Amino acid sequence: MKHTISILVENHAGVLARISGLFARRGFNIHSLAVGVTENEKVSRVTIVAEGDNYALEQIEKQLNKLIDVIKVRSVKGNELLSRELVLIKVSCAPAQRHELISIAEICGAKISDVSKETMTLELSANEARIATFEDLLKSYGIKETARTGVIALQKGSGAL
Repeated sequence: MKHTISILVENHAGVLARISGLFARRGFNIHSLAVGVTENEKVSRVTIVAEGDNYALEQIEKQLNKLIDVIKVRSVKGNELLSRELVLIKVSCAPAQRHELISIAEICGAKISDVSKETMTLELSANEARIATFEDLLKSYGIKETARTGVIALQKGSGAL
């Protein structure tokens, strides 16, 4: 089962190494990792998507709370989660196919980031399911390269970490 863990940490060198080391020591694989400064420049938010059972998640949360630079840890359930990631996909594109790719981009809410004689690079910010659908639609054109960010997430509604 995938879990999304949101961690507020002091914005210091080495914090990410300590967090990722904790996951490695526990044999807990990280599927996605994103780090960024919050509204307070002294605090960063680390968003980790990892797979494991509920017991493993509970142990990781306890261990994270023991780290000195960690301010707060929360596992956010899927129905309480507003998440996005960014994907850039470069596809083969003959001039005759451009209108088709432009239509796909419009339907999916993607942007065209770059066009060359033989390729088009599309950009989409969405949840994992929409990105998967977008990739499936582009496969028949020949995906040349893909780059994805890690998942960023916030709790829905007025709740906050």
